[in-house]
This record gives sequence, structure tokens and C-alpha cells, in this order.
Amino acid sequence: DVYDEVVRRNPGETEFHQAVQEVLASLGPVVSKHPQYANANVIRTLCEPERQIIFRVPWVNDQGGVEVNRGFRVEFNSALGPFKGGLRFHPSVYLGIVKFLGFEQIFKNALTGMPIGGGKGGSDFDPKGKSDGEVMRFCQSFMTELYRHIGEYTDVPAGDIGVGGREIGYLFGQYKRITNRYESGVLTGKAIAWGGSQVRTEATGYGTVFFVDEMLKAKSQSLDGKRVVVSGSGNVATYAIEKVHQLGGTVVACSDSTGYVVDEGGIDLETLVDLKQVQ
Repeated sequence: DVYDEVVRRNPGETEFHQAVQEVLASLGPVVSKHPQYANANVIRTLCEPERQIIFRVPWVNDQGGVEVNRGFRVEFNSALGPFKGGLRFHPSVYLGIVKFLGFEQIFKNALTGMPIGGGKGGSDFDPKGKSDGEVMRFCQSFMTELYRHIGEYTDVPAGDIGVGGREIGYLFGQYKRITNRYESGVLTGKAIAWGGSQVRTEATGYGTVFFVDEMLKAKSQSLDGKRVVVSGSGNVATYAIEKVHQLGGTVVACSDSTGYVVDEGGIDLETLVDLKQVQ
């Protein structure tokens, strides 16, 4: 019944429908053991975001023309603490994807044991091929609306696809300018120089490999001598490859949005980083 209601209330948002279906299926044993959750409609409440924000983001390109994108922030659940979740800048972003990611973020954050809720945001803006100036002007326009809805005790965005240290820096600078407050806790993923944390850049890629290593240990195995394929070649994938190599594995393939490369002798990390981040 809950799933049918989600589909009815959120037409066309396939990714969100699938996320809800997967979570509800996995929660079955919990609800059977604790029927009070079903009786109190906790699951139905979880599936409905506390707040959904959609806004226009006009910005000026290098030719002086005005471009318009759409911005989103879905503040899904703050039962445990402030909403927390990344911002994604990619042409594929629409409300359904942001909702799906925000819904899963609730459970992801709860598993940390920390007092943080779940949310997600982003825009259909594509930073690829844009100059630093264009990215800066877009980020400033985006934050000019977003700042009203976030704060260290309210909602704490981070980076995601298309939003790295550069974008977070522009967003934080605009937040500081508008609010006249230096709130380091309002955005995570900042550079060390303005309140970021050490190893933040490496954490996701390293963590992925540590998780796989622990799974292998449970089967009395290790990464040593294993052939590994890594999906992606951005920030997370780069550090995942580095850690696999450190633990004795060999990454033989990686990918990006345009295709993939295979090297049976092992991906050369320095060449990959130069290709993706410099060239």
C-alpha cells in the first residue's frame, strides 16, 4: 500500500520508486518483528520528504548571454539531526533523482550512528566544458537561493557528481558574502584553507576498498593478488585504485561517461590522474 501511494504521489519518478521498493522489501522482517512501526505509519512518513525546494538558477556565460538552469534541494528527514547530503551538478538531475538519493541518504547517515538526517540537492547544470568564471557565476546564483534553506543546524550540503572542492569553495564564498557569517559547518567538502577536513578527498575511495577488504576477510581472502575493475575514474575511483594497489590488488580497468580502458598489466595511476585532472 505504501509503495502504491508513493508511485501515485510521485508520477514518473522511476528512480525514487525503485529506491522505495528496495528499502521496503528489506524492512519487511523489521516490521514483522515490530508491528508498532506499521501501526504508527512510520514507514509511510519516511517515504514523504519534509520539504521539497525547486528554484530557477539564472547565470551569465562568458559571451554575456543569460543561461537558466533548475536547482533542487529535497530535505527528506531530520528525525536524527540536520538534513545532510550532497549537491549534484549534472544534466540528468531532476526531482526524481534528487528524491531517490535523498531517501537513501536517510538510512546511509543513520548507519553512521551520528545525529544527522538525510537530504540531497543539485541542478541540471553541466560543469563540463565550462570555464572557472562560468562555474563561479552559476554557483553564486545557485547559492543566492539555496542559502535561505541551509545552515549548520538546519541542512548541511556536501559535494557529489560535478561538485568538487572548486564548486564548494564558490558556494561557501557566496554563502559567507550573503549571510555575513563564517559558518564552517554549513558545507562539507571545503578545502583545508577554509575549514575543510584532512583526508576528506580520499575518504570515499579509500572507504570503498576498506569495505571490500573486510568482506573478503570474512571469506578468509584478501585483495592481495586479485584482479579488480573500478567503475569510474573521478575522485572516488582514483583513490579506490590507489588503495587497491597499496593492498596488493591490480586494477585492470576503469571507466568514465564516454567509455572504458583496460590494461591487463594494471592501470597506471599517475597517467590516469594526469589524463583526467590535468588534460
